[in-house]
Order: sequence, then C-alpha cells, then structure tokens
Amino acid sequence: MVNWTQMHDCYMDVDRVPALLERVELEDNAEAWEELRYRLVLEHDLVFPAGFAALPRLVRLASRSARARGLAGTILRRAAGHHGCDDLLADCAGAIAEFRKLLDRHLQSRPVDYLATFLDLLAAKEQYHWSAVLGDFTDDFYHLTCPHCAVEVTIAIGDYGRYSAIRDWHQGDVDRRVLRQASREGLSGIGRWMHETAVRDGREALADGIAHLFGKGECPCCASVFNIAEEYTSANRPVLR
Repeated sequence: MVNWTQMHDCYMDVDRVPALLERVELEDNAEAWEELRYRLVLEHDLVFPAGFAALPRLVRLASRSARARGLAGTILRRAAGHHGCDDLLADCAGAIAEFRKLLDRHLQSRPVDYLATFLDLLAAKEQYHWSAVLGDFTDDFYHLTCPHCAVEVTIAIGDYGRYSAIRDWHQGDVDRRVLRQASREGLSGIGRWMHETAVRDGREALADGIAHLFGKGECPCCASVFNIAEEYTSANRPVLR
C-alpha cells in the first residue's frame, strides 16, 4: 500500500495524483492524463516521488492504454536522474519487470510508435544512456574524442552516409572515413540485444544503424581505429544517482 501523504508531485501536492489515477482507471479521460503527466514529470525532465508511487498502477493500465504506457516509459527514462527516490524505484522492480514484457510484446506488433517504445524498453532495462541518445538513424550524429590523439571526431550514421569526420564550421564534415559495421556475431551485450530485436521486428534501418554504431570508426587525424559505442559512451556517460 502506498502512503500518499509522503508522495508529493511537482507542485508538492500529495492528494491530486491518487485522485487522478482513480479517474483514469475508470475512464480514459484526456484532461486527467494531461494533468498526471505534468504533475509526475516536470517538463519531461524531472521525476517526483509520486511518479514512482504511480508506476505500478500505470503499468497495470498500460496493456489497454497507450497514454499509461507512454507515461510509465517517460518516468523510467528519467530514473537515472537525481530524484532521491531509490527506495521507491526499488519497490517498483516487479512492475518494471512486467512492463519490460509488455513493451516487448508491443514492439512485436510493429506499432507506429516503435522507436519510442524501443527507447522506453531500454530505460526499463536500465540502459539509460542509449535510451537518451539513440535516434532513428535518418540524420544522426555522435560526437566523441579520439582515444589516441584526442581530436574531436564526428560520427555520422544516416541516409546521407556512415562515416567518421572532422567537423569544420565552414566546410562541414571533412576528411571522411567510412565506418566499419559490426557483424551480428561480433556484437555482444546491449548492442547485440538492440540489433537482434530490431532484426526480429523487421526494422532494417534501425538494425543497420546499430551495427554501425557498435562497429569501428577511424580517426581522420591519426588513422587509429576505435570502437564507436565504447568511446561515445565514455565521452557522454550520464551522471547517475
């Protein structure tokens, strides 16, 4: 049982969220969902105790409500931040495990919100970094530092090409080097899971982008070769709780 007197939302209220949850459990009310969203996740950035307290109920609704599924995913995407609610998040372990199964089933239905669901599932798997930065690989750029000569390298993966380059303010991406995509057998860990899931669901562009992101890049300055995903993660590792 949740002690709602201890679960404030972004307005420091403790009674409004449980009332709104009761309302959406009875009917799919758009106004109630909108108020829940801005009370639980402020500007899609900060999450509050009431958000984690509401998570199990949102997960129960998620199988029949796209709004519940989306709001639960938004809360989990922010779970890596400084919210001071580690104990509340730990209490949601069962609900999060069920949410992972639900999201995976939704992905297999090949929905229109596939990428958003994919990112939510990454967050539910505690892969907050990739949940925050992964794009659809139509116009994606990843910036990192060469591990050998420390020059800033731009990694481009999109419809216009898949290359490493030096970004020039006036000339654009210069001295381009073609990326070396990882083979299916060469992938491991979360990269392998992402690629296999995208392949399973017929998302060829996403699978191809992931294979390049977890492949090798060449520094245009010193010609050294490095693992793109590893170097990008090191350069952009989020500050966790």
